[in-house]
Amino acid sequence: MITDWVGVSQLELPFLVLFGTILAQPIGRRIGVAPAVLMTVFGCVLALIPAVPDVRVAPELILPLLLPPLLYAAARRTSWRTFARNWRAIALQAVGLVVVTTVVVAVAVHLWDPAVPLSVAFVLGALVAPPDPVAVGALAGRLGLPRRLVAVLEGEGLFNDVTAIVLYGIAVQAVVTGQFSAWSAAMDFVASAVIGGAVGLVFGWGGSRVMRRLDEAAWQVALGLALPFAAYQLAEAWGGSAVLAVLVCALYLTDAAAGFGDCDYRLVGDSFWTIIEMLVSGVAFGLIGLELATVLHDVGPQWPRFLGVSSAVIAAVVGVRLVWSFATWALLGRWWRRREADEPYTWRETMVTWWAGQRGVATVALALAVPLTTESGSEFPWRRGLLFTAFALVLFTLLIQGPTLSLVVRATGVRVDTDAERERERQLWTRILRAELTRLCEVARTENLPDGVYDRLHVGIERRLARADPEAADDAKAAAERSVRLNRTLDRINQEVLRAGRAEAMAARREPDFPPDLVDRVMRRLDLRSP
Repeated sequence: MITDWVGVSQLELPFLVLFGTILAQPIGRRIGVAPAVLMTVFGCVLALIPAVPDVRVAPELILPLLLPPLLYAAARRTSWRTFARNWRAIALQAVGLVVVTTVVVAVAVHLWDPAVPLSVAFVLGALVAPPDPVAVGALAGRLGLPRRLVAVLEGEGLFNDVTAIVLYGIAVQAVVTGQFSAWSAAMDFVASAVIGGAVGLVFGWGGSRVMRRLDEAAWQVALGLALPFAAYQLAEAWGGSAVLAVLVCALYLTDAAAGFGDCDYRLVGDSFWTIIEMLVSGVAFGLIGLELATVLHDVGPQWPRFLGVSSAVIAAVVGVRLVWSFATWALLGRWWRRREADEPYTWRETMVTWWAGQRGVATVALALAVPLTTESGSEFPWRRGLLFTAFALVLFTLLIQGPTLSLVVRATGVRVDTDAERERERQLWTRILRAELTRLCEVARTENLPDGVYDRLHVGIERRLARADPEAADDAKAAAERSVRLNRTLDRINQEVLRAGRAEAMAARREPDFPPDLVDRVMRRLDLRSP
């Protein structure tokens, strides 16, 4: 993927970027800056070092390698029901706003510099239109925004890639072939969505059936890693929306996992996809900084001209999102208020939605994926300008909008309702523990549990119920209070016992008679027993 290395091993730079990705996590948390911003800056710094070679990425590898794991990991955090609940706001942003942004940017670029062909301007408009789900999701979660607003922002970040990439493909095809038909483009749009959705459903359904028959969580998670790449490639080969195929597959598997996923699958899967998303997004944002030096080198003395176009594009992107956000709020806010209480409609939330339009991996990936030549063999028109403008917009949104989003959130006073959040969590714990009590009573009747066993299990569940919902556990309160001191002592002793067991297991791991994998398997069971 990376070539033209001079004096540097092919493994050194990728591992350096991976190492920076890992360090960016604790550093970003400590100083309050998103890791995506740190990795972009890190890539820029690396690019300035003479010993670091220019980075050249094969355009045809960008989208298939970066997008499937990032989209799949992001889609696992949501569900069909969340999308269905907020589909109006998501559709307006992910479809309507992307189309309008593409058109406005194309017209603005062509008017600013008539030498830029309108078809090329549409390519630029499509690749700068979609906000990035990784950057937006990370910032939204860290800033403690209301869940309905986070759901809309993440849904927009996921599904706007579908619209943008289809428009991008149509525009690139028009430039490469020199032919364009509005009717054919509309039909391609519909066919792309249908084929992509069908491929995603097939892979989701088939993958869930296979996962049910796999006995090990590691095997299930490994299949989950392969499925998004396979769905992406097949949908693209059949002329469908590869992004939509990955999203549909991920959402289907996420819902289906409730039927086949056990504790091991959730523990392994959550950890695995957290690591994958961290590393892939870190490499992608580091690549943005590294590629910047190459882009500037290729642009040469033309950069003042491209800087003017970039300024016009930044103004168009930010301005269109502002107008669109407040126009939809003004026109539809009252209607939403009457019908969908969970839809964002306040002017404060609208302001945050406007400023949370950071661009990132998708924009850079689409820019780098622009073909080098047209069908006739000539150089793709204005390709250097596309790359320069895309990178300028990404740097602006990451380095200006990203760090200042927290200021907008504080100024507008948009915060999650912590009391309501705790109440919902309390309600969920109450439901879970009551279900446990009900099942315990059923088992005690059918299996004739000894009184001592039943009482011990019952008191433990009652104690947890009293902690989760004291008001709902009035009947159990007296028994729970009587056992509090005893249970605290038991908890302390149990922790000490578990620590001693773990220490003994680790001591055995250093002995030649015990295979390390055997000790690791026992350690995992000890960890799962931890209260």
